[in-house]
Amino acid sequence: MPELGANAVLALSVAAMVAGLFLLIKGGDWTIESAAFVAERTGLSPLFIGATIISFGTSVPELFASVNANLSGYPGIALGNVLGSNVANILLVLGATAFIFRITAKRDQIAKDMGMMLLATGILAVGMLTDGFTRLFGLGMFVILVGFVAYQYRTDSLVVEDQDDDDAEEGKISSIRTALLFLLAGLVFLAAGAELLVEGAVRTGSAIGVPEAVIGITVVAFGTSLPELSTCIAAARNQSVGLILGNIIGSNTFNILSIIGVTAMIKPLAVDPVLLGGMDLWAMIAVTLAFAVWMMTIGRLTRATGVIMMIAYVGFVWAQFTFI
Repeated sequence: MPELGANAVLALSVAAMVAGLFLLIKGGDWTIESAAFVAERTGLSPLFIGATIISFGTSVPELFASVNANLSGYPGIALGNVLGSNVANILLVLGATAFIFRITAKRDQIAKDMGMMLLATGILAVGMLTDGFTRLFGLGMFVILVGFVAYQYRTDSLVVEDQDDDDAEEGKISSIRTALLFLLAGLVFLAAGAELLVEGAVRTGSAIGVPEAVIGITVVAFGTSLPELSTCIAAARNQSVGLILGNIIGSNTFNILSIIGVTAMIKPLAVDPVLLGGMDLWAMIAVTLAFAVWMMTIGRLTRATGVIMMIAYVGFVWAQFTFI
């Protein structure tokens, strides 16, 4: 059988990435819708659903992609995915959302959740700087996450204004059995999409001479952040500020404590030197701190702010491919 040429390999790799992104997005949609439906029908608080269930649901693509990447021997993609996703969630997702709808928040409503996001960011920094993502470290991260979710359920610290059921979403999910079938299908799509995305990204990076960590922090991170983008834009159309902020703050917390924690629990996670030798970790920390300080002091994101954030994200991605 003749070997494929370099252009053919590149074309197939890009096609695999596109197919993987489609499956991740569709699988994420089904997972979120079905999980929210089951939660509502079993009597869970709408606040809990918005700040935890939806946040976790939109982080599921990152979880599958990172676990699969680490098990496949590409730890750079696993960690790069989380770093890049957290930057994309703030600069791109919130920036695009603020361009559509002005986002405002009260300090007392987001303080505890912002604090948890900052704590998770600090834990990630310690793990990366010490190369300490062992199974025990990952277990500790996951335990902290479980405690955080329990605390959120008890205190309902984020106020989600959008309390009504979404009739449009319930059109195709009308029973617990249907919801469970969609949940299973969503998980299958996520697993298949993660496999295609990771393999396609690695082979594309190899074909064009880009390190796997850079591919992880840009292409994979952008793709797995699309569920957050679609969720926040939908929430903006419904003028649900609480859901928007709850999704982003919760997703960034889940990205670190759940994705890195679970990935390290399954297989100890090595830190790619590329991620430490450049600006990646520090850029993520700076963006997270700036977002927290801005929302705790200014408390609003306008259209102009959104444009600046999106431009900053483009600059971040450009720097990844320029300084490698």
